[in-house]
Amino acid sequence: MDGGWSAGRALRKPVMGLVVAGPLVAVGYAIFALWNRMVGWQDIALLTTIYLLVGLGVTIGYHRLLTHGSLNARRPVKIALLILGTMSIQGRPISWAANHRLHHARSDREGDPHSPNLNRNAIVGFAHAHLGWLFQRGQAADEGRWARDLLNDPDVVFINRLAPVWFLAALVIPFAIGGWSGLLWGGLVRISLTHHATWSVNSVCHVFGSRAFSPKDQSRNHWLVGLLALGEGGHNTHHASPRSARHGLRWWHFDLSWVVICALQEVRLIRDVYTLDAQDLKRALQTKASGVKVALRHRLPQETRQTIAAVAD
Repeated sequence: MDGGWSAGRALRKPVMGLVVAGPLVAVGYAIFALWNRMVGWQDIALLTTIYLLVGLGVTIGYHRLLTHGSLNARRPVKIALLILGTMSIQGRPISWAANHRLHHARSDREGDPHSPNLNRNAIVGFAHAHLGWLFQRGQAADEGRWARDLLNDPDVVFINRLAPVWFLAALVIPFAIGGWSGLLWGGLVRISLTHHATWSVNSVCHVFGSRAFSPKDQSRNHWLVGLLALGEGGHNTHHASPRSARHGLRWWHFDLSWVVICALQEVRLIRDVYTLDAQDLKRALQTKASGVKVALRHRLPQETRQTIAAVAD
């Protein structure tokens, strides 16, 4: 093994700490240093509230509902979730879903848009998975191939077309509530934290953490990413059964998105929630069964599955 690769592996954990915990630590220090000058309780409340709402728009709306068909939602709830997801400024909903489907179909293999494990240099690979892939031409998935079903959904297409409006709303709303200070903390700082939390699923959760299942990739579960990304840190569990709406297996596997899904299901705003059944859950916890077998039993809806199968290797 050459010296460059060894050095890259040795630097992985410091790099992970920098890109994941760094923004959070920086925000914490900024709050401490600027308290009662540029930040107050209203700013913290605004930052926290918008972070949670927009984050759930990504995790429940973009990811579990739109991309994987893990649940159905009443139309107003569906629209609200997708608008909130778009306010994360991570891209339009259709392109986001297409890229994520491509990632699942070719995870950690050639063609995966953001795998950290395809580059010989560990640091370069980690940086590519975290955000570098966003700036490389040819990395984005073809929406006509990977999201054909979404292009036939009028509500999704409407929200997709008006994405610039929702991007702008992500800045206008905190400014309208809190002025320039609200724009800073509820807008710009919140956007940065949301971005790094989501990007860490692509980078950290394919390098560090535990593996409850053994799918044919390097996906992992990581508690810190689960905390910051509202449950998305259960990435290995998710890759084992992509359609499952539940990403945490044990009660201590923090998955706020799953808690919210259950609450919305209780008041009948969400229905048809798909998750690991009791037998699969028992098998997973007792024997750590192959994720490939579980995944075969938890497929996407037929139209979505046909869209992916038509172009998957």
